[in-house]
Amino acid sequence: MKPLIVIPARMASTRFPGKPLALLAGKPMVQWVWEACLASEAGSGVVVAAPDEEIVQAARKFGAEAVLTSDSHRSGTDRLAEVARLVPAEAYINVQGDEPLVEPATIRRVAEPLAEDPEAQMASVHTRMSEDEAQNPAVVKVALDLRGRALYFSRSPIPYAREARQAPLWRHVGLYAFRRDVLLDFAGWAPTPLEMTESLEQLRFLEHGVAIHMREVEEPGSGVDTPEQAEAVRRILEGRSPLSG
Repeated sequence: MKPLIVIPARMASTRFPGKPLALLAGKPMVQWVWEACLASEAGSGVVVAAPDEEIVQAARKFGAEAVLTSDSHRSGTDRLAEVARLVPAEAYINVQGDEPLVEPATIRRVAEPLAEDPEAQMASVHTRMSEDEAQNPAVVKVALDLRGRALYFSRSPIPYAREARQAPLWRHVGLYAFRRDVLLDFAGWAPTPLEMTESLEQLRFLEHGVAIHMREVEEPGSGVDTPEQAEAVRRILEGRSPLSG
């Protein structure tokens, strides 16, 4: 079973308008993401999904399949659900269009739980986190159960170490794999209390009883939210050899 990889992207951004098409080392940001997805060989195909004709045309120009989606979606997961209605597949991988440093190995890793367990409906990935990162609300944390499934996601440090720390600090990495049915279910659910409190859409799945299977990955590349971060990523990409997977 190879999922369809979907790259949600949009021009509207409060801190960085036009972000997916920002040039990094001679290529639009979203093209770097697309190339990583291809190099992962984790999917049956790769589709760029955007509400903006500029992104769709740019993606087709560099050879990607692209779908024009609604501009009313509240999240990338809602955009992915629209693609699931338009392009049926057994499962989907969501790789955000502002992750130009995403590693092909990370994309392969998020697909593993669905391939290994026919009952698994959803998967994501996590990595080690420092104590300093734990204090940053922009860094999303995840606590795991003994089977490696997500117990909770938060912008606060979890688990809180009252005495000596017994459990590691995990940083959530925002890549997901979904079976088609649970993705379509999500689009029909109203936002939930914990989701709205933390402003984390993955909590909507947990609040509806969907198990999120987690896999550990090596330190992944961080996403781009500002022009300053894009400049730092540009310098990294200029010194990087071609992706080998």
